[in-house]
Amino acid sequence: MTSDYQKNSLSLIDAIAMGTGVMIGAGILALTGQIAELAGNWFPAAFLVGAIVTAFSAYTYVKMSNSYPSAGGIGMILQKAYGPTTVAAGAALLMALSMVINESLVARTFATYLMRGIGGEPSGWMIPVLALGLIVFAYLVNAAGTRSVGLFSQVMATLKVGGIALFAIAALWAGGVDFAPTSAQSATDPIGFVAAVALAILAFKGFTTITNSGAEIVEPHRNVGRAIVISIAICVVIYLLVALAVGSNLTLDELIAAKDYSLAEAAEPALGRTGFYLTIGLALVATTSGVIASVFAVSRMLAMLTEMKMIPHSHFGMPGTIRDHTLVYTVVIAGTLAVFFDLGRIAALGVFFYLVMDILIHWGVWKNLRHDIGARGSILLAAIAMDLVVLLAFAAMKLKSDPIIVLAALVAMATVFLFERVFLTRASRQDDQQVTNHMHGHNK
Repeated sequence: MTSDYQKNSLSLIDAIAMGTGVMIGAGILALTGQIAELAGNWFPAAFLVGAIVTAFSAYTYVKMSNSYPSAGGIGMILQKAYGPTTVAAGAALLMALSMVINESLVARTFATYLMRGIGGEPSGWMIPVLALGLIVFAYLVNAAGTRSVGLFSQVMATLKVGGIALFAIAALWAGGVDFAPTSAQSATDPIGFVAAVALAILAFKGFTTITNSGAEIVEPHRNVGRAIVISIAICVVIYLLVALAVGSNLTLDELIAAKDYSLAEAAEPALGRTGFYLTIGLALVATTSGVIASVFAVSRMLAMLTEMKMIPHSHFGMPGTIRDHTLVYTVVIAGTLAVFFDLGRIAALGVFFYLVMDILIHWGVWKNLRHDIGARGSILLAAIAMDLVVLLAFAAMKLKSDPIIVLAALVAMATVFLFERVFLTRASRQDDQQVTNHMHGHNK
């Protein structure tokens, strides 16, 4: 069986649309309120600092993708950095899981905005049901093939980038650029601000979906890096515009109270009821395309990890290619998370998984590959230092507010690495046994 990749099936514009599709879905809609809750009145600056940290991080991925474009993306980088080891396989699986977590995060955001739009309570049993429905829809679009995903992502990304930018400009025009929301929480805790940066980084991490589709992008040695840089730049502009617009129309307390649907809440005072419904529509477009693009990338990453023998594979009696099977696994895990976890906890898990994986990638490239790809060691080390500071601040905040999720993240990560250790050890024994049997047969 093969993963059935289609070379040159994604253009540069498709790749940019995919990256922005994932980023804007998670970043603005799901995380603005949570970032404001941690960063206080300085929450727009958290997006800016998050973009700076992401730029240092993206340097590694751009350098590696330009040298070794691959559908395995992250898995390929880790295997080249560490070899066929537990560290490489475990970190690759963490990346795949953080992407699946992103799908469930954005799916729940879709459900929250939809319920707000139809006048229902943005909580309760309908949220997981609607989130699950979106994930199933994303599966159906992906099952239709690569070209349909590229075209769908391009149309949706154009609609939402233009629409959200227009919302932000109109809201700023109506509310004024006077950004001084009043709140009892106006004094920002420095650790809280750095923890908010962790969530902002999560809002930018969608650029890695481009890395994971490298084998399918036209002229990958040139276009993978370009797509990453352009998509991050677009998102920086959009995020800052929206953060300022939301901050100009809601007090911090109002923003925190409406943290799961903050854009819609900010639209009403600035643009009236029509603006409110238009923003709901934009949110639904953004989240739908975000989930579809993420499912596309993670299912292919899992397929490549399977082919690289970094994770086990079972088809459970299903017909089709490895990619068809990993598509099913992706939506099953995302759907389960969307049903059982709320937005805050899903985002926290995503932060822990992603930053640990990111640190391991930078360290591996710095230690073993920087000379091969012409990367500057100082930038790689700066990326590691920034990730560590942000991760520790976020963990400190969560230990105070929600220690259970920190424990859950630690147990999950330990389980991933233990699982990979057992799998790789067994696979190695089987390979040795096959070699031994072959030698015995040859000797006879």
